[in-house]
Amino acid sequence: MFPRSHWLARIEEAWRERPIVWLAGVRRTGKSTLARALPDAEVLDCELPSVRRAVADPESFLREVGRGRIVLDEVHRLDAPAELLKLAADHFPGVRVLATGSSTLLASDKFRDTLTGRKRTVRLTPMDHRDLAAFESTDVRRRLHRGGLPPMFLAARFPEADFEEWFDSYWAKDLQELFRLERRASFQKLLELTFRQSGGIFEAAQLAAPAGISRPTVQTYLAAMEQTLIVEVLRPFHSGRSQELVRAPKVYGFDTGFVCFHRGWLRLRDDDVGLLWEHYVLNELRSVLQGREIHYWRDKARHELDFVVARDPERPIAIEAKWSEEAFDPKALVAFRALYPEGDNLVVAHDVGRAHVRRFGGLSVRFVGIDHLAGLRVLGRGDP
Repeated sequence: MFPRSHWLARIEEAWRERPIVWLAGVRRTGKSTLARALPDAEVLDCELPSVRRAVADPESFLREVGRGRIVLDEVHRLDAPAELLKLAADHFPGVRVLATGSSTLLASDKFRDTLTGRKRTVRLTPMDHRDLAAFESTDVRRRLHRGGLPPMFLAARFPEADFEEWFDSYWAKDLQELFRLERRASFQKLLELTFRQSGGIFEAAQLAAPAGISRPTVQTYLAAMEQTLIVEVLRPFHSGRSQELVRAPKVYGFDTGFVCFHRGWLRLRDDDVGLLWEHYVLNELRSVLQGREIHYWRDKARHELDFVVARDPERPIAIEAKWSEEAFDPKALVAFRALYPEGDNLVVAHDVGRAHVRRFGGLSVRFVGIDHLAGLRVLGRGDP
């Protein structure tokens, strides 16, 4: 088992703030394995009938636990998971619960409202940069090609069959539990189209006909994909100025391996890595920022920034992802800072070893490697 210590530390931090921690993430990101690595925690697999019988009376079960840590793995398999978690939070202060399961569970309004003020969510992303080190690898190109789900990353060859099997499970277990969708072929076609153009502007009207569905159904399916965490929907950052794009989102597939699979990239060419690096940087930002929103920016002159983080709307952080530092062109950043003059400027490049600052006219731009992101104070983590 590969230790993923930074995720364990994040769970410990969340437990210090709330008694219930929800470990979210798509299937096969390693939620169950991570939960079993927690020290001094009793792990209960809720798929087992014996476990479901043991927790059928939540109050008696929690009295037996008394104090300590319990992991309820696949908690959505219980008949009344929300009742058990609410009872633990309100009446058993010595108990700490980590719940894992279907990524759709917290999309239920009833479940979300039940745990308001009682939980913290840790979103386990596909393998981030620190996970790559934990898996004793420095092969970034392998991570870009195979993706960040540990079984796919560790496979001896590009695991086409595993990607197909993953979708079958996703359709049957995640989507059907929450959305009860009936048109599998249409949904799968839209998903394929979305992953093929991953990282681009999402135009629902252009995708409706190829998928054989209406424009409103495209929007419905996209919402289902977003709620089940298999796409990242980035809305444009703007302040309503006439020259800014204000509506159309950009949509990214959740994992580079699935992007390669749907594009038919059985081998990775040099021309492919730039797009995949952009996805990898987004994954890293999601890992670091967790619930904070990430946007992109574009104006009508087609200047575009990959990512904008607006912790302070008056000082938005502009982030560009480049495989090579020398590929950075400051034109889009110059256009952005003409409208938003305050804020940090970052370029995350694969070939940056030591972080450094370069000036482009009046702009100061910090160039960093992906290994620096988790420690940047401007993102709310670590040191400058």
